[in-house]
Amino acid sequence: MAKKEKFGTFAGVFTPSILTILGVIMYMRLGWVVGNEGLIGAIAIIILAHIIAVTTGLSVSSVATDKKIGAGGIYYVLSRSMGIPIGGSIGIALYVGTAFSIALYLIGFAESFNGYFGFGMSINNFRITGTIALVLITILALISTSVALKAQFFILAAIILSLVSIFFGTTEFVPESVPLLATEGAVSMEVAFAIFFPAVTGFTAGIAMSGDLKDPKHSIPLGTLSAIGVGLIVYIVLAVFLARNINAEVLKTDYNILMKIAYFAPAVVAGVWGATLSSALGGILGGPRILQAMSVDKVTPKIFGKGKGKNNEPVNALLLVFIIAEAGILIGELDVIARVVSMFYLTAYGFINITYFLESWANPDFQPTFKIKRWIGLLGFMASFGVMFKLDMMAMFGALAVVGSLYFWLQRKEVKLQSNDVWRSVWENIVNKGLKQIDAQVEEQSNWNPNVILFSGASSHQHYLLELSKTVSGRTGIVTNFKLILDRENGKPLKKTEQIVRNEEFSELGIFARQIKVDNIYQGITNIASTFGFSGVEPNTIMMGWPKGLENSVEYSKMTEVLLHLDYNLLYLDFDQKTKFGNYQTVDLWWRETDSKNAEMMLNIARFIIASPKWNKTSIRVLFVNNNNVKKKIIQLKISKLVEDLRVNVEIKIINNAVEQKAFYDIIEEQSGSTDLTLVGIPNYKIEKQTEFILKTNHLFEIIGSTLLVKAANNFNVLDLDFSKKKKKKQFRILNPRKTKKNTNLH
Repeated sequence: MAKKEKFGTFAGVFTPSILTILGVIMYMRLGWVVGNEGLIGAIAIIILAHIIAVTTGLSVSSVATDKKIGAGGIYYVLSRSMGIPIGGSIGIALYVGTAFSIALYLIGFAESFNGYFGFGMSINNFRITGTIALVLITILALISTSVALKAQFFILAAIILSLVSIFFGTTEFVPESVPLLATEGAVSMEVAFAIFFPAVTGFTAGIAMSGDLKDPKHSIPLGTLSAIGVGLIVYIVLAVFLARNINAEVLKTDYNILMKIAYFAPAVVAGVWGATLSSALGGILGGPRILQAMSVDKVTPKIFGKGKGKNNEPVNALLLVFIIAEAGILIGELDVIARVVSMFYLTAYGFINITYFLESWANPDFQPTFKIKRWIGLLGFMASFGVMFKLDMMAMFGALAVVGSLYFWLQRKEVKLQSNDVWRSVWENIVNKGLKQIDAQVEEQSNWNPNVILFSGASSHQHYLLELSKTVSGRTGIVTNFKLILDRENGKPLKKTEQIVRNEEFSELGIFARQIKVDNIYQGITNIASTFGFSGVEPNTIMMGWPKGLENSVEYSKMTEVLLHLDYNLLYLDFDQKTKFGNYQTVDLWWRETDSKNAEMMLNIARFIIASPKWNKTSIRVLFVNNNNVKKKIIQLKISKLVEDLRVNVEIKIINNAVEQKAFYDIIEEQSGSTDLTLVGIPNYKIEKQTEFILKTNHLFEIIGSTLLVKAANNFNVLDLDFSKKKKKKQFRILNPRKTKKNTNLH
């Protein structure tokens, strides 16, 4: 098989880029821009356009020197960095933009060609000439890429001769004074910029040839930046020359003025035709290669990935480019096509720049040989979208909508590469920096942000425990469910990859899931509670089902002691399999004098519950057992102050028990028999009284519905619920073992 021919920096990157840069806009519209906006306005437009071009060129050059570059140019770079959905959506936009730019160049050619030979100057005449030219350059591209690229050297020579002829020409249009700013009746700067901007998009022509280069990592940065630099110098020098030598009104109305002032007009004609045709040829060569690369990656139909000949020429993709370009030619108006092309390229350039910024900021494996400052990518991104917004806000949103639709379509297709994309690195970097910020803060009494270790078991009602764990952890809380696999025989633990559990239920609820082998369930729980988590996001809550039948378990007692010693919040759910959570409409919070910390934790849980969609119509009751014959108004007023941060109507019920002295659980049985979810605090008791506590609690659970037992850790505030005190001035005080805050830290 014959070896594929490869090209160097000058032939493969610089020449196709500079020929596209010094193309139709320079010859046919630069004078018009100067005439409308004045010298300062024109130079401002040139510089702003080149800021976007330079930052994009620097960004793409840096990314290109980090990885092996294959065929597809900018698409290849983006897809290997940002992933297929981003790379593919921008690649498609860039492909269509490239195809339309061919129409731009050929309509410019038609204007000059018809004007020179005195042919018709109507839109239909431009369409005919442009179509004929499109057919001829398509045939040339089909014959040989090598022949097409070699032809560009003659065109480059013609452009140089035409510029020399222009600068040495004579003119009878010299203005009395050089207009520095926009003249009367001029178009807006936004319109002038939109029409001029395609002049600086030519550098992508060289990058698109990446698969045909001998050394793309060397050729792309050198060839691209050289072309942009030369183009900037030529445009500024030519703008100054035009402003000083030609009247503004003539510049605004005569698109062929450069031919009239040239020392040797045929040289300018050759330059104009050569530049426009070579720019179109650059699009014909580069555009199909983008589509071919996308088809190889299964982004676009496979048929466009097929090539012919020893160089694998993308014939099928070229024919589609022909069709899109012909559609642009049928528009027939250069200014309209220029504005469409500008939006496509600005969108692509914005994403190219943000790709570089994210790669350099987040990806630890990003080691380009061509290094630039990170802020350059961010500047290019902001400039691209800032200009788009200023030019045409609706067109910007339209372009973003198209790119967004392509992105989500490719996500649904789930096309993936065997390489990581930058988004994983971005999230890892954000998490890393966030954890460092959290860890750097001195721990104080602060808002409770639940980080729950959940042991849900494998019961038939596991789903309800999972559901409630996510509810009580709130919108931003973290829940990690552990499945404990009892294995007393095999001492080998599960592999790290096997410990991760992913299924639809956990994903829908937003719960992380793990599974590990243990030789003892209770020891496994204490080991996880002692070691799981890392600095900045340490778990603070243990949640599990209520352990019935363990009243005499020594192992359970030891586990409880460890969890209390570690200072976890404890949540035990006794789930009523008959009533479940009822209608999700009633929640009772049971308080007593000894529940000072549990009370505040219940308020936090209540806040999260009422924010859950299933519980959004919940009625909450706070029930307080008054054992000391304190006036109801005093208790009512104080509890009202404590619950006001819930921002919902809370019914406060005071139950006088000073005379009857009923048992606390007996009162709960009477009042909460039909409640959907009851929250009860776990009192401080000595571990040797565990049996008595569990038996009493089991009896309670037989009578009432689903119940959540709450044991708050020491970081919760101590709410002063001891109404037996006679110090009226301190009745509304909140006692805090650490730094006392002015509020109850309920949120």
